[in-house]
Amino acid sequence: MEADLRIVSPLAAAFLAALSAMAAQAAPSLLFIGNSFTYAQGSAVHYYRASTVTDLNGEGVGGLPALFKSFATEAGLDYDVYLETQGGVGLDWHLAHKSDVIGSRPWDGVVMHGLSTLDKDRPGEPGLLVDTVRRMAELLRRRNPAVEIRVMATWPRADQTFEPKGHWYGKPIEAMAGDVRAAYDKAQAATPGLKPVVPVGDAWIRAMHAGLADANPYDGIAAGKLDLWTYDHYHASTYGYYLEALVVFGSVTGRDPRSLGDGECSGYELGLSREQVAALEQVAFEQLAAASAARPAPARPGGAGHPARCATAR
Repeated sequence: MEADLRIVSPLAAAFLAALSAMAAQAAPSLLFIGNSFTYAQGSAVHYYRASTVTDLNGEGVGGLPALFKSFATEAGLDYDVYLETQGGVGLDWHLAHKSDVIGSRPWDGVVMHGLSTLDKDRPGEPGLLVDTVRRMAELLRRRNPAVEIRVMATWPRADQTFEPKGHWYGKPIEAMAGDVRAAYDKAQAATPGLKPVVPVGDAWIRAMHAGLADANPYDGIAAGKLDLWTYDHYHASTYGYYLEALVVFGSVTGRDPRSLGDGECSGYELGLSREQVAALEQVAFEQLAAASAARPAPARPGGAGHPARCATAR
């Protein structure tokens, strides 16, 4: 019997060691929870590279998660990316209708956001966001107490600022961005252990102040400037979603978005020029650096994106 144990024990030890090594090598899982601002309504990003991520609703969405996956792959990072999205809702809807899906596994990381106006019935009020972030964190932590949770402060809406029906009508575009960011700061502070807020809206404002993006699409887009909104002046354009993804990439990985280079593959495939890619990367880096969320590591100038090279990043 002792001889048998001596034979079996090394085999069992080797098996356990192999399992441990496999677990250590497994790509971290990252779940995105959101609405049309996550699935990239109104742009070419909506169904972009959908095969590289897992849409838990089976709707074939690529969106922001697919852009993040593309950036991470180009950076030599391996993430198993998932998304759970529904248009026009906040986190309260996901808690009421998708708790079983969201709580189906222990996620390593989660990036989530609520409604663009914070509360459908009371625009600008942070209470609903603060409460639902707390409850969502509790749900996620029941499966993995160590899950890294980030809330993403979304961009200001031109239709809410420059149209008379908008809640922020008559105020500068910075006002909505500031109110949204303040609400996410409250949500982050009210739920201990959350990672720093992902500053997407702040990056949009920074792009406008830097002269890269136009601040008011209703009076025309100034020559040489980008329109970060799509045709409805509500959702983002491809440029806006690209900037969103760069900020999320830097926030989650700690990498300098400029390290992707001006020949970054997704920018190339989505029709951005090298100059536009470099400018958006610079804005994203400056926003992250202002919060000490990314260390400077710009890419060396390289060749333009090319379909053969970019295909390897899929």
